[in-house]
Amino acid sequence: MLFRFVSSPAFALALALAFCAGARAQAQPPYAAASYEGADRTERLLAAAKKEGALTLYTSIAEKDVPSVVAPFEKKYGIKVRVWRSGTVNVLQRTVSEAAARRNEVDVIHISAPEMEALHREKLLAPVSSPFYKALIPGAVPAHREWAATLLSVWVQAYNTKAVRKDEVPKTYADLLDPRWKGRLAVEAEDQDWFATVVTEMGEAQGLKFFRDLAERNGVGVRQGHALLNNLVVSGEVPLALTVYNYMPEQAKQKGAPIDWTTLAPVAARSNGIGVALRAPHPAAAVLFHDFMLSDAQDLLASIDYVPASSAAASPFRNMRIRLVDPVLMLDQRDKWTRLYSSIFVRH
Repeated sequence: MLFRFVSSPAFALALALAFCAGARAQAQPPYAAASYEGADRTERLLAAAKKEGALTLYTSIAEKDVPSVVAPFEKKYGIKVRVWRSGTVNVLQRTVSEAAARRNEVDVIHISAPEMEALHREKLLAPVSSPFYKALIPGAVPAHREWAATLLSVWVQAYNTKAVRKDEVPKTYADLLDPRWKGRLAVEAEDQDWFATVVTEMGEAQGLKFFRDLAERNGVGVRQGHALLNNLVVSGEVPLALTVYNYMPEQAKQKGAPIDWTTLAPVAARSNGIGVALRAPHPAAAVLFHDFMLSDAQDLLASIDYVPASSAAASPFRNMRIRLVDPVLMLDQRDKWTRLYSSIFVRH
């Protein structure tokens, strides 16, 4: 089975939040059932949702994949889902600008985690207590409970099987310091999220020293675009790529290409999250869909090549510890990590 990702686009948060001047005013309390955890939670939600009849979803999930999760929900519950789909930043901008104008149109938002955290900061999401949180991987639900991870974009290390022998495949990041890797490594040009996550997990001072040493000793090439980087591994131009999304080498491998992939701890991933709008016009249907995405939809996502956030769903990372990108860190310190990444790799 293959697994895919939803990528975070270029970060335009400052522009998006410029529309937010009035978004915090007169927020209504969240729907009561969002915090109800009784055994009949779903039945109560469904009864109320039936009266509402529909919900509106803003999402960045690939357009061709929307029906794979929306249609089963509609069939199971008889609730119509109206979908507006665009890039993560566009969804963020539309959500906050509508809130500022007090146009309460969206019920559920599903985009990349840093942008979901931005919506939390603007007080545009309702806290939810869902019984399905307990099945999610560690770190999937922030303490405020205003959004939860649904799927992951996992970075792996891809290598050309003709250029790299099986016994050469690194088992740790420290192995990359071996002189055998001189001139044989590359990263994607804008993987600051991966870099920040790995460095932070190593310990910032130690992690930065490691990557500076790596760049100095063996050199690390930089390529623009994950698909291009993956293709360069297939061609052998890049024997080992440190930052490709797991589904890319797996797809190529299954087509017979000379490529395989491994993981070096810490295994970093960025999540996409789902949240209920604080002033959702269809609050019961919104919470019902929120719960569906964290339960039934987890196996549906896996079946169409996404990495689900549930520890119970099918995943090649099921028994691994995944270190999720900290959305707060990337909101507050993106410029810092972009500068560091550029100074070590891009301009080295």
